[in-house]
Amino acid sequence: MNLSFRQLQSFVEVMRHNSVTEAARSLGRTQPAVSAMIASLESEIGYTLFERVRKRLVPKPEAFYFMEEAEHILARLTRSTRTLQEIGNLEKGSLKIACNPAASHFFMPEVVGKFLEDKPDVEMTLLMRSSPIVTDWIASQQYDIGFAEASADRRTIRAIRSSFPCLCAIPRGDPLAQKEFIVPEDLNGKPLAMLFEDHDISLKLREVFQEAGVELNQRFELQTSLSAIKFVSLGLCYSVCESLTAISYERTIGNDGPVVFRPFRPTIRLEMSLMTPANRPLSLLVEKLVAHLRREIDALVAIVS
Repeated sequence: MNLSFRQLQSFVEVMRHNSVTEAARSLGRTQPAVSAMIASLESEIGYTLFERVRKRLVPKPEAFYFMEEAEHILARLTRSTRTLQEIGNLEKGSLKIACNPAASHFFMPEVVGKFLEDKPDVEMTLLMRSSPIVTDWIASQQYDIGFAEASADRRTIRAIRSSFPCLCAIPRGDPLAQKEFIVPEDLNGKPLAMLFEDHDISLKLREVFQEAGVELNQRFELQTSLSAIKFVSLGLCYSVCESLTAISYERTIGNDGPVVFRPFRPTIRLEMSLMTPANRPLSLLVEKLVAHLRREIDALVAIVS
């Protein structure tokens, strides 16, 4: 049996108006067109739903039984059509996003929040994990979007890389806060808060200190740059951190907070990746958000570079 939307719609309107003429007027069709739809419906199901009495269609008991089911089918089709339109208009759907700590506290919530302002029916999951875990989640196709420190290329991931320069975090009242930029010699022997030993920034920082021939005094070893900035705010140390955390801190605390940031020379950069799964197509919603994120990331890099 191959029933059509127009057949069901014509049947329901005839039943509601008890008139082919009124049904045709309601549907914006001709009376012969509606009569043909009723005839084709009866032919499809194999029995008559109406008796023809003096050029009128009189519903048989079977028509009343069928009416409720037809209305239910049409209502479901209407809801489905509306849902498809909402999906196409990016008004409905879901997003699963994972990002590393540097992006999770301010950048990602702010950017995604703006994107979702006019999309009240879109649901979102946003989880913070370490960069290797975020990368694994995207590689295993579990999440729609990931933003984390760049790793080696993987066939299961589409990655768009960005390069963020590092900044030096300094207590606001410290003399070094008056400098335009900071070099290793400025931090000779001074206490530093650094990320864990094998983090890319820590490795590069040790290298530039060694090349400059100055002492690197690591007082604190930490998991995230936000923790490092907290120790700086207490006046206990300095820190060379990625600019994403620095900007997040400034936008959260304000420009008059206890920590100021200055460019560090020679420039140390942290590579970040905006990632999507490579083994499944992206939804229209995810494609639009990725494009939005790319613009915001490019704008952020331009500010700090």
